[in-house]
Amino acid sequence: MTLQSRIEAAAALDAAFASLDLAGRLQLVASLGGRAVFTTSLGIEDQVITAAIALSGAEIEVATLDTGRLFKETADLISETEERFGISIRRFHPAQDDIDAYAAKYGLNGFYESVEARHACCHVRKLVPLAKALEGASAWVTGLRRSQSGNRATTPFAEYDAERQLIKVNPLADWSLEEINAYVEKEAVPTNPLHKRGYPSIGCEPCTRAIKPGEPERAGRWWWENDEKRECGLHVPEAALPSLNSSSL
Repeated sequence: MTLQSRIEAAAALDAAFASLDLAGRLQLVASLGGRAVFTTSLGIEDQVITAAIALSGAEIEVATLDTGRLFKETADLISETEERFGISIRRFHPAQDDIDAYAAKYGLNGFYESVEARHACCHVRKLVPLAKALEGASAWVTGLRRSQSGNRATTPFAEYDAERQLIKVNPLADWSLEEINAYVEKEAVPTNPLHKRGYPSIGCEPCTRAIKPGEPERAGRWWWENDEKRECGLHVPEAALPSLNSSSL
């Protein structure tokens, strides 16, 4: 697809999704041609999408970023999900050389000390593996929802991602948590047991805590930082983050 055709396809998807159910949205993405990749964090939203891909037969690859710092519950869920739906989830890992370079500069857990160090850790453990997962892809499917946080309130169904030069698709953008839970119950979707322990949003173990009553869903992510719009860089332009190319580590 040319640049213009991808931009037009993203706009067409964004307009069409409102009248389609989840299976229809995923089938439409698959019909675009090229390689479509769904990257799952194994959170409840992503488990719904994985189930829908498997049950609908949509030709969309499923991949996950195994950062090396996941909760055991999350790691165990990968295999459980593969068995439940008869699919294969590709694992993408950070390079050991990058981890070693990070640790030499900041310390293994240096992400607690500064926003720069935290973004550098996310870069090594998430952004670099993500680039490998999306290499050659024409469409990237995510589990972003508008009600997850104020920073995601305007999430479109689809848009052209100029940084990664592909179509980014958010088929659950308009879903509520109640709808997510209803789908999980209906389809017997396996979920992370941490959700029942107060973790609605689950990332790396050192960087995630349970939320307190009344807090937003993502309040437990990088909780020691003051910025309410904190993100790891997966869903914001990397240019908006500190300069974190490999040579800076």
